[in-house]
Amino acid sequence: MTAYVISEVEVLDESQGQRYRELASASIAQYGGRYLVRGAEPEVPEGTWPGNQRVVIVEFPTMQDLQRWYRSAEYAEALALRRTALNRRLLFVEGVGGQQPGSTPVAPPSAEHWTPSVD
Repeated sequence: MTAYVISEVEVLDESQGQRYRELASASIAQYGGRYLVRGAEPEVPEGTWPGNQRVVIVEFPTMQDLQRWYRSAEYAEALALRRTALNRRLLFVEGVGGQQPGSTPVAPPSAEHWTPSVD
């Protein structure tokens, strides 16, 4: 089942933030991860959101892959740099597996099976 890193990010130092992104990106790819959202400024239809925060969402094949990445030697340098480069809140969540109710559109009836009613 896929797993996701959801991060709310505030960049503290732009040059260190750039270096963090380079290191993190390389390590994420090594563990099968891919960015779905990277540094996007969110639209906030409900609630409040600090104006200087960005959103990052990364998908991994499994929660095990995600956790291996986070604890990896490849990510360790980026993680150490992160402490001075940016503030963030970080969440790990699993995606939903299998077919979900309502996720498959229902095809309209074909002409041969549909007869208009005449009142």
